[in-house]
Amino acid sequence: MLNCYIYNAFCPSIKSDGPKTMKLLLFTVLICSTAFSKLNAQTTAVNGAWQLSEGNKTHQLLFSDGFYFHTVYQGKQFIMTQGGNYETKGSKLVCTSLFNSADSTKVGKITDIPFNLTANELSLDVPEGQVSFDRVDDSKAPLAGLWRITGRMADDGKITPLHQTGTRQTYKMLTGTKFQWVAIDPAKKQFSGTGGGSYTFKDGKYTENIEFFSRDNSRVGAALVFDGKLENGDWHHSGLSSKGAKIYEVWRKNTK
Repeated sequence: MLNCYIYNAFCPSIKSDGPKTMKLLLFTVLICSTAFSKLNAQTTAVNGAWQLSEGNKTHQLLFSDGFYFHTVYQGKQFIMTQGGNYETKGSKLVCTSLFNSADSTKVGKITDIPFNLTANELSLDVPEGQVSFDRVDDSKAPLAGLWRITGRMADDGKITPLHQTGTRQTYKMLTGTKFQWVAIDPAKKQFSGTGGGSYTFKDGKYTENIEFFSRDNSRVGAALVFDGKLENGDWHHSGLSSKGAKIYEVWRKNTK
């Protein structure tokens, strides 16, 4: 797509003078495409789950599909979560906040965070100093990505499209081994809830092991087992919720 864009943008303004013009155009396309490939590779290189221990506190950092979630918890106690969009520019992570459970005034703010990345460590330069996260996984798994709920099965057995009203959004991010869902409304700077932990997906069984839950920490430690499948790009899963209610949900990969 980028090659087509450059071609359409430059061709009308270049008067052909033979092979020299064509060589210049092809060289321009090659350089721009290479630069884009390097930037995209750098952005996706941070994809996955990262973890940092701060005393008894655990910091979990997830990256996928241009989104990031950062959560802090201690034992069964949920402390805070924040997240939004991100991209890499040179040696900086450029993060745009969409939610922050601890400080809603930060929603909408853009933050540049210098970083250094190796195979198993992500170092960030934050106001408090340099912090280093250890890699948990590289987000290579069938369900890895950012998902938005799109449908739910009604009592009559039919799947009803679910249209979230207004600017409210419900996301679930999965890396190779970790998951987290968030319910937010960026336009109103509202945070409604989150939960997350580790998961497995094997032989049609999707299992969540809850490690933090903002609404009810008594559910931490529970394991929820669902029937799961990928069908035409959609993720279907059914079973019992953490409250014991019967559910059948359909999720679709998010596209910005």
